[in-house]
Amino acid sequence: MKKVLLLGGAGFIGFSIAKNLAEKGGYKITIADNFFRAGGKIDFLLQSLVDEHDIRIVSGDFTKSNYFLELEKDYDYVYMLASVVGVDYVNEMPHEIIRINTALIYNTLEWLRSSKCGKVVFTSTSECYAGTVEAFDYQIPTAEEVPLTIQDITHPRFTYAVTKMLGESGFIQYANKLGFECTIVRYHNVYGQRMGFKHVIPHLAQRFLNGENPFKIYGADQTRAFNHIDDAVNGTVLAMEKGGNGEIYHIGTQEEITIKELIQYTGELMGFKGEYIDAPTYPGSVARRCPDISKAKKDLGYQPKVSWKDGLKSTINWYVDYLDKNKDLHESFYDNKKSK
Repeated sequence: MKKVLLLGGAGFIGFSIAKNLAEKGGYKITIADNFFRAGGKIDFLLQSLVDEHDIRIVSGDFTKSNYFLELEKDYDYVYMLASVVGVDYVNEMPHEIIRINTALIYNTLEWLRSSKCGKVVFTSTSECYAGTVEAFDYQIPTAEEVPLTIQDITHPRFTYAVTKMLGESGFIQYANKLGFECTIVRYHNVYGQRMGFKHVIPHLAQRFLNGENPFKIYGADQTRAFNHIDDAVNGTVLAMEKGGNGEIYHIGTQEEITIKELIQYTGELMGFKGEYIDAPTYPGSVARRCPDISKAKKDLGYQPKVSWKDGLKSTINWYVDYLDKNKDLHESFYDNKKSK
């Protein structure tokens, strides 16, 4: 049995990794989290997973180092996923993004100093080189070797990326000095069921359900390569089990589409018959993003399987069902938008 720690294991990607490992078997899993997403509580889906597979839960605010004392010190695998993410969060509380994410990174690294863990995967983001593509016209699809660049250090949008750059450097350097293995994965627009409401696709579901017409398409000509959660989880687990020490891998897809395509297909899925109008892009949002995933394919055997249309359909269906059962979520969202 491999002993596995998932720091941030109650989050969108962490939960899905825990589910993947638990269902495969052969892992003794611990999830450490503050359960911020569910108001400090364990949600129904996670509780069911915990009960079925005897997963250990360690609850606490891991921006405080004393909570690490509740963890064991000899995990085979440590997935470091804990961070605050989401465009709404970085724009609303950039100072807290810096405080929380930096504290989580530092406390984890110092805990590793006194532990005997085999390997760590630190999860990073394509936001780290968003400025590189915009300012220096680097090739798209973009490889892992591009320089990491913040185009406007004063913009709150990039606080998340700054903390992930710190994490990438920190985990690689600590690993070199302390003797544990470390692999970095950079996620590219991961989406899917249970991802929370601070991301573009859940927002779209809410806006269509609330009857927005004409429907505004913000940044219509911008492109992204959306990576379904099932593929992202598979790539992350492969990075842990096959990824080279000190190596960085893009986990994403090269199926690049425009935001207009994404929104209009969502509207088709939701039976929208109204009008679309183009609207200005969100400040700090890059024009194009698409990863070169050839390294992950070669080294890890990673191969995305879920097409963007199939993945979007299943995700939208999940959110429509969820919001139908929790009508106050999209009604309060709509009321808040009207009051701004």
